[in-house]
Amino acid sequence: MDILTIVLTIMGLCMFEIICSIDNAIINAEVLGTMQKKYRRWFLLWGMLIAVFLVRGLLPLILVWLSTPELTPWEAFPAMFSDKPEIREAVERSAPMLLVGGGTFLLFLFFHWLFLEEKEFGLRGERYFFSKGIWFYAVISVILAGIVWLSIHVNPLMAFGAVIGSTAFFIVHGFRQNAELQEQKLIGGDLSDISKILYLEVIDATFSIDGVLGAFAFTMSVPLILVGNALGAIAVRQITVGNIDRIRKYKFLKNGAMYSILCLGIIMLVDSFGVHIPEFVSPIITFGVVGLFFFKSMRQADKGNPSA
Repeated sequence: MDILTIVLTIMGLCMFEIICSIDNAIINAEVLGTMQKKYRRWFLLWGMLIAVFLVRGLLPLILVWLSTPELTPWEAFPAMFSDKPEIREAVERSAPMLLVGGGTFLLFLFFHWLFLEEKEFGLRGERYFFSKGIWFYAVISVILAGIVWLSIHVNPLMAFGAVIGSTAFFIVHGFRQNAELQEQKLIGGDLSDISKILYLEVIDATFSIDGVLGAFAFTMSVPLILVGNALGAIAVRQITVGNIDRIRKYKFLKNGAMYSILCLGIIMLVDSFGVHIPEFVSPIITFGVVGLFFFKSMRQADKGNPSA
């Protein structure tokens, strides 16, 4: 991999991590505003270390290890930083299972947003799909059945990976729904600041899964994923303590995040079936899609603020 592709991949990973974590940053900012300064500082320091090194650091390693059964844990973790041909071949053989699972997860995430989540309507058709929310479960069931059917004919482990991806989606979605229900309790309730910090860490862990799984659409290189996701997580913490209200003005950033998730999910699925996608494609698509909705948000903000 040449240096330009490496830099582009890291920048794409960083951007994807940031846009996937905007909702998380908003929740964090609102809850931190109700906490004492010393606990706020504790969360921003130690919470960042946990988010960067524990969650976003270990999760990619664990995912690759789980999808590479021929390697033991004490062989797998150092092997991911090795250039040995036999290790690279083992990871490449296991890649389709990981890619199809991650692609399934991302597709489910996109269609849940499209059909069921409250949103600013950024494109024609979004309002129509939102009005047909009852079809969400039918759509993802058909998608899962199709992916499993195609996977069985290629590799039964890929079919299992698709089922794991769908299972992971519903587990993570359950945690997020609970987080939304508990958010007001965190802001206005009688919970201690320590309890709020612990709950924010759980929420952060669930939001990190999108970025980690989507990262494999950019590259199968774990070191690059660790660097890109870490930089993105640090940037999200800066957004949290910075001008979060300004971020809210860009109403269509979430739309950009979800459409990039759709594109990355498709790339992962296509790649899992053996169609080679150059590594520069995912970063370019991410920058293009997010940039489109960013400028759309800027125009919308200017219309709402004539003096701007």
